[in-house]
Amino acid sequence: MSDYARREFLLAIGALGVGASGSLRLEATGRIRLGYAAITWGGKDEQAIADISAVGFKAIQLRSSAFDAYGTRPGVLKDLLAKHGLTFAILSSGDLKYQPADREAMLALHLSHAKFVRDAGGQFLQVIDELPKGRAVGPDDYKALADMLNTLGERTKAIGVPLVYHNHMNSTGEAPDAIEAIMAESAASSVGLLFDIAHYQQAGGDPVKAIRRYGKAIKAVHLKDVRKIDAAPGYQWVELGRGRVDVKGSVAALKDVGFDGWAIVEFDRVVDPGGSPKASAEANREYVTKQLGLML
Repeated sequence: MSDYARREFLLAIGALGVGASGSLRLEATGRIRLGYAAITWGGKDEQAIADISAVGFKAIQLRSSAFDAYGTRPGVLKDLLAKHGLTFAILSSGDLKYQPADREAMLALHLSHAKFVRDAGGQFLQVIDELPKGRAVGPDDYKALADMLNTLGERTKAIGVPLVYHNHMNSTGEAPDAIEAIMAESAASSVGLLFDIAHYQQAGGDPVKAIRRYGKAIKAVHLKDVRKIDAAPGYQWVELGRGRVDVKGSVAALKDVGFDGWAIVEFDRVVDPGGSPKASAEANREYVTKQLGLML
């Protein structure tokens, strides 16, 4: 790791200070702002916007389907969100290929998404990476991905849209050690971490400990839950409180480190017969307000 990258990373996770016991400490001065992800609606973004607003959430994370529909008319999306009282918190920009042959095309694609976020009144651009095909990943991949994130992050920051990297199953940044390596090579000034508590849990990590470790490097959060199942792939995303993630402990840790940003409730797809995206959003709302004590 370069001295510069090490310094930036330590600034991000170490700005909280060290107490006399050697443990990290941070003033709990932040505010957790809740939003909801449109992923459950499978690309039916107008319905997602209407339902999420009706359930009571005040912010939304949209996917690249929103760019497909509104990319040439971001003002229309901005007006639609305003009509429903929703802040455009984050755009999921899709996969980031970081191999040399893909570099320029990827930078251009995701920068165009960032410009869309800016023009539609949005705040953050989220990327996950795409695994190289047919081989295992290692330290060289972590460095190459971090370099790509640094370059993209500098370009999106220049137009006023911060970049966040999303830890995710089936990506280079799946395992806790891989996330550590990627973030260690990423410049804190241009790349933040969108920390997903359920993906981290499923990858073998402890999200509560990770939140305390990464601290200020975390710029956004996915509140999400997961349970084991017998069928492939062996796990299933579920509404909050129905899985094995310590959601309450994770939120407590966020408060302890003074997290000040978007906590997006995410639920990929409805798993219960007769259910609906809106009904799942209502169940998640009840959990975050009554079990977590958070305000919409």
